[in-house]
Amino acid sequence: MDKLKKILYATDYSESSEGAGRAVRFMAELTGAEIYVLHVVGELVKAHAKLVVPEHYDEVHHKVKLHAVDEMEQFCERMFGEMFYLTEVVVGKPFEEIMLRARQSDADMIVMGTHGHTGLSHVLVGSTAERVVRSSPIPVLTVRNEAEE
Repeated sequence: MDKLKKILYATDYSESSEGAGRAVRFMAELTGAEIYVLHVVGELVKAHAKLVVPEHYDEVHHKVKLHAVDEMEQFCERMFGEMFYLTEVVVGKPFEEIMLRARQSDADMIVMGTHGHTGLSHVLVGSTAERVVRSSPIPVLTVRNEAEE
């Protein structure tokens, strides 16, 4: 990587991702890199999808995505203010969508927060950040929430 031109910032809007957002803002200010903010709305898992009447599934899915778009606007205004950034909200499996969007956008780096789960909770919940770190052909910066340290 010769120069940092584009940073893909994957966020779930949680406190854990705010430290990563501050790191992205700092790096973009230093390097002039473009910020691409990505939020992946996890697909409704089958157990939850069964609770939705089939004919209303598309409507519920659409409303969930609209809510995520509203959250994205508020989150980015708070994190980046008047800075230039691009945003995208997609539906899918977070790990797969982050890797796909990193390739498609020609990102030079991926930045994401981590919840810092360890032990059994990590095994049960899994870690999107860990999967991205292990699979990414480009540098990945994970930022742990300061409150969890």
